[in-house]
Amino acid sequence: MSDIKIIRSAVLLLFCVFLVCGCQPANKEPIENEFPLVDSDMRKLELQRLLARKYNNPKIHYELGKIYQSEGLWDKAIFEFDIAKSYDPVNWESAAAIVKTLYQDGKKERAIAMAAKYIKQAGFSAASSLGMGKAFQYEMLDDEALASYNQALTIAPNSAVLNMQIGYFYREKNDLVRAEQYLRRSFELNPTSEVSEALGRLGIRVELPGAQRIEPEKTDGAEGVK
Repeated sequence: MSDIKIIRSAVLLLFCVFLVCGCQPANKEPIENEFPLVDSDMRKLELQRLLARKYNNPKIHYELGKIYQSEGLWDKAIFEFDIAKSYDPVNWESAAAIVKTLYQDGKKERAIAMAAKYIKQAGFSAASSLGMGKAFQYEMLDDEALASYNQALTIAPNSAVLNMQIGYFYREKNDLVRAEQYLRRSFELNPTSEVSEALGRLGIRVELPGAQRIEPEKTDGAEGVK
């Protein structure tokens, strides 16, 4: 075979390899977290555009603060949470988020002081103290949540709703003795099927009144805690 034929054959072979490889579908697995901030960055831009039109919306400030919190931008997060609470003084979610962010930033003393301040602010009603407790519980701040719940219970000791919530709190912490104590008290005050089922999951059987079916209490902050 002549040199020209050898060269032609080599060129043709290379062309075929290139064609085949170039036409193959991409089968590689996607790289996990290849662009981890794309979604949050887009959402931040969207929230900032919304704030440009309605800056006094506490929900938008809160959501933006949660994004900053997830990114470890503590000062920016607290700034947004603080604005949210300034527009909505009973925005307990933002209050709890401020405390959690301070803990994350290593400012423990400041976090404890702010938690005490917010718990005191919520002390004007059992419903507000309950809301503050739930917000702290959402941020996994157990001591602060329990302090808020106990404050609420001091205001309304005969509230079936509060006793039920505290019972659920202890059940989540696997403190089944205290969980039973508060759930039983809730059932005594208002024997609902919800609390009956919760006690049943603890292995405790209670009977609902046969003639009277009392519906669960409703608390939305406006009606208060019964």
